[in-house]
Amino acid sequence: MQLSQLFPTLGHDAAFTSRHPRVAVVGGGFGGMAAAKALAAEGCHVDIIDRHPYTTFQPLLYQVATGGLNPGDVTYRLRSFAAKLGSHARFRRASVTSIDTENRLVHCDNGEPIEYDYLVLAQGVGANFFGTPGAAEHSYTIYTRGSSLTARDVIFSNLEALDTDVSKTFDVIIVGGGPTGVETAGTLAEMKSVGIPAIFPDVSIDRVHVTLVEMGSHLLAPFDSSLRHYTRRQLQKRGVDVRTDTAIAEVREDSVLLKDGHELPADMVIWAAGVGAHKVAMDWGFETGRGGRIVTDSNLRVHGQDRIFAVGDGAIIDDNPLPQLAQPAIQGGQLIARQIVNLENNRPLETFQYVDKGTMATIGRNAAVVQLANGPKFTGFLAWLVWVTIHIYSLLGGRNRIQAMVNLGSRYLTFNREAGAIVGDVLTADGNPGKGDSETFRKEIAEEMKDSDKDAPKA
Repeated sequence: MQLSQLFPTLGHDAAFTSRHPRVAVVGGGFGGMAAAKALAAEGCHVDIIDRHPYTTFQPLLYQVATGGLNPGDVTYRLRSFAAKLGSHARFRRASVTSIDTENRLVHCDNGEPIEYDYLVLAQGVGANFFGTPGAAEHSYTIYTRGSSLTARDVIFSNLEALDTDVSKTFDVIIVGGGPTGVETAGTLAEMKSVGIPAIFPDVSIDRVHVTLVEMGSHLLAPFDSSLRHYTRRQLQKRGVDVRTDTAIAEVREDSVLLKDGHELPADMVIWAAGVGAHKVAMDWGFETGRGGRIVTDSNLRVHGQDRIFAVGDGAIIDDNPLPQLAQPAIQGGQLIARQIVNLENNRPLETFQYVDKGTMATIGRNAAVVQLANGPKFTGFLAWLVWVTIHIYSLLGGRNRIQAMVNLGSRYLTFNREAGAIVGDVLTADGNPGKGDSETFRKEIAEEMKDSDKDAPKA
């Protein structure tokens, strides 16, 4: 699939009234890329700014964390993306430190300030720990490439330890019953029931415990009740201890304290309970709403600003909050490009009308749920096949799609022999590779972990 298929263009508008405007786009996620592509198609000079040199297909990061995909399968170079947009598009690898709205300058920690006529804020979000004591210090997240790799190595290290320490158990607690939590729990449960007997024949599967904790009454709350019940049954069938109406009071180094006073042992806590704004974005001086998201009007224009728009997970429409999914970000990014064209041609702005195309989540092999907007709802193998097809199809770059298809296909075909055979680095207590690794390799991993973002990436 070409980039134009994922992010269709607007169709070339009439010439701008004066000159082609300069537009700075902060963030290279779904919303930022959609806006950049549509703006470049209209002849704008586009500067894409992101802390990382790549964009990440976040819906498949849990597959990286559980060994199903390599990190390169779900990332794509933003420089390559900018090059495909034409000579007027540029990419800057940098973190935004401040925004000068009076002089229309974006200040970065790398290079000179970037001038703009219009600014698009699509900085995304990171993990939201909701003030839970110990959660930030003792939990792992899978919202970024770096954090997913770290989680993978922790899982791998604990599995390897089971083989040599007969008294050890591996207790994993996943916090959050949304798609990320459900997909991670289902994959780890299949790793337990199928992967361990195949790879660790001397390890009893009873020594691995996967618990999914959700504060609300249901898993996958936005889905139809029949799909929620199906999801719960499938997870329990795979051996997941599902606990709804269960709130976390504290995350400790080796346990989780529930608000009802019970304590659960935990060798690893994976936090998938929600997302929140990056701290740096909250310091830019714009009005923020729930979760620290930048507030916009129904035209996606930031409150109090006439040339600044915001879109994606890091933004919220004041009277119409939308789900933090890819489609609202993509559609919003495309609308922002039209809004800038409208402003340049002295035309009225449009109101954002989100077109719900449905949502889906996978639970495990041959099990998923699909809910189409105003359409059918289905489960099982067909839903799983739809989920796989759409996610592979949505990856950027032919190499990524081919590699993801090969890796997921291989895992499917060898399911009974090596499903869940996660490959990672065995970590020492300080989080570094074990003594068997070379000094060079140790330095490479240390640099990777330093660069990559145990917390969420800054825009």
